[in-house]
Amino acid sequence: MKSIEKNLLSKLKNHKMSVRKNKLVDVFKARYYISPEDLYVKNYIRTKPVAVFNPGAVIKAEKLFIFPRLIFDYYKYTSSVGVFSLDIEKIVKGGIDRPVETEIILWPKELWEFLGCEDARVSLHGDNLYMLYTGKGYYYGEGDELVRRDVLGFAEFNETYELKRKGYFRISDGKEEFLPVTTKDSAFIEVENNSATMLVRLEISDTLVCWRASADLESLTLNAESIEPVLLPENWEHKVGWSTNAVKLSDDEYLIGWHAVLKEDLSYKNGLALVDRDGRLKAISDYLLAPRGLNEEYGDRAMVIFGDGLILYDDKLLWVGGVSDYCIGIFVAKLEDVLKELKPCNEKGII
Repeated sequence: MKSIEKNLLSKLKNHKMSVRKNKLVDVFKARYYISPEDLYVKNYIRTKPVAVFNPGAVIKAEKLFIFPRLIFDYYKYTSSVGVFSLDIEKIVKGGIDRPVETEIILWPKELWEFLGCEDARVSLHGDNLYMLYTGKGYYYGEGDELVRRDVLGFAEFNETYELKRKGYFRISDGKEEFLPVTTKDSAFIEVENNSATMLVRLEISDTLVCWRASADLESLTLNAESIEPVLLPENWEHKVGWSTNAVKLSDDEYLIGWHAVLKEDLSYKNGLALVDRDGRLKAISDYLLAPRGLNEEYGDRAMVIFGDGLILYDDKLLWVGGVSDYCIGIFVAKLEDVLKELKPCNEKGII
């Protein structure tokens, strides 16, 4: 075991905070769907995906830009990432124009994403767009053996979605590098030049936990000393992860979605957390969004609502997520209804 992994495991063992209850307060009352049948893919010979889900989202010039995970083959389940835009004012009033024209902007090209580009989280930085995503693929280990990994991919696009660069994050202490079995479900909090504060989900010693970290975007490394646990599974949960991009509410308050997989039925349920600029937990909710009814409970992977886009528009919060691995859901709540469900907490638990 590398020293980086040992140090992270030690931090994990010393973090015992329990902050949540197994309770659902369903604040996202309005729910709209975009199915694979609604899409027309304009830059690929196959114009209809078999599944479209787990989309990132940003807002720009009164348009909601959605970055869905697209699948055309179930045999290999290989994913790409597309983009389309919708009139956000129409959405909050219950309308979505169909068909939805989509183009693919990211697809597997590298060994580390050979099996798919999955679950984008996106944010705007000047004229460029930064995308964090899961690269599902391989890399060569120390013995030159081919090893499967889920890595935290990074892609930078210009304003017309031309790819400027991409790669994946490793953990570094300046002497050695470490690549966990899984690094995914992550978001930027703040980016300044090539430095960033981030929320990341790492697998350490078979435990899937939400962490915070600082990163160098030039070398695509997470600083090992900066990595600290933030949110652990409760005793009724199998795992937790960050779900969405971070939405800035004030100079030192950022709202982000998280998800948990429950042991009792393997369903995904979702809540929101408030963190500071360094990713320290300031407040957290219990579950606020969970699958309900036939359209949300039944799919290729049943009982799932999953990330990936969080949008603040006027007094409303839009959660743009995947539904049971086959379609997109847009879930709308009043911001005030969300914020009143957040319980103040610190590193020792609920205040």
